[in-house]
Amino acid sequence: MEGIEHRTLNVNGINMHVAEKGKGPVVLFLHGFPELWYTWRHQIVALADQGYRAVAPDLRGYGDTDAPKEVTSYTYFHVVGDLVALIESLGVESVFLVAHDWGAMIGWYLCLFRPDLVKAYVCLSVPFRPRHPKMKPIPTMRAFLGDDYYMCRFQDPGMEDEMAKYGSEAVLKKILIDRKPGPPCLPKENPFGINSSDDKLPLWLSQDDLNYYSTKFDQKGFTGGLNYYRALDLNWELTAPWTGVKVNVPVKFVVGDLDVVYTTPGMKEYVHGGGFKNDVPMLDDVVVLEGAAHFINQERAQETNSHIYDFIRKF
Repeated sequence: MEGIEHRTLNVNGINMHVAEKGKGPVVLFLHGFPELWYTWRHQIVALADQGYRAVAPDLRGYGDTDAPKEVTSYTYFHVVGDLVALIESLGVESVFLVAHDWGAMIGWYLCLFRPDLVKAYVCLSVPFRPRHPKMKPIPTMRAFLGDDYYMCRFQDPGMEDEMAKYGSEAVLKKILIDRKPGPPCLPKENPFGINSSDDKLPLWLSQDDLNYYSTKFDQKGFTGGLNYYRALDLNWELTAPWTGVKVNVPVKFVVGDLDVVYTTPGMKEYVHGGGFKNDVPMLDDVVVLEGAAHFINQERAQETNSHIYDFIRKF
């Protein structure tokens, strides 16, 4: 991580922490939940070495970036607005985009709202999800996946207290190292499955890495990250004018075959059955990494680095 520089920029009315390294065309990295700029530590160094300027912010609500309290401050419009202002502050007309998890969701809407700002998009783990005009997200998820489905449980204002009961480190560890495929569910009792037995950290996640994450979440809390989920229905309402609009940006999609999103019922059929390509006409490639789970940019860092570089070098 030597040579990674940190600064704070004022964008779209908030102070945003940014980590960056390198000189050249900008590659903008967007993290997901529950993460930070730090999730991209391997990619920042690798892409900087390949002649790019790697830029990874803490998104609003996370780390050293401001965290507005209101759920209504976490719509796609707010977060994409942050990124538009960030890109402008970098002094460039457009960027290569790389994003994962919630960052991937925001990435799709950056491509949808401002395709002029994105040269190409490497999306990890979460494919585009077109708006269904008759299916509001949270009620639909409750009907198909149950009240314990994690996105439904995250609507509960008491979720932060449940997380605090176990502590940031234990919660983050469970989420990051979980390899169980299928839609994650959080039962009322011990929702994160934390017990006295000490799960060993995988080789790709050191105790120092976990300490960095947990220190930041101890300071900031989880509310900012949870508010992205709590704004899902509001986003659905606000994005009605974009119903049916296609994403017209060159895209490469990379996912692990054990990924919790990829193994959710109906997702593989969408990704491989033509629906994804229909919604994203410039989808260039879909790569499935065997034996990999959700956090592929950390778990399979070198492969992820290669997939990113091999795609963006074309443009």
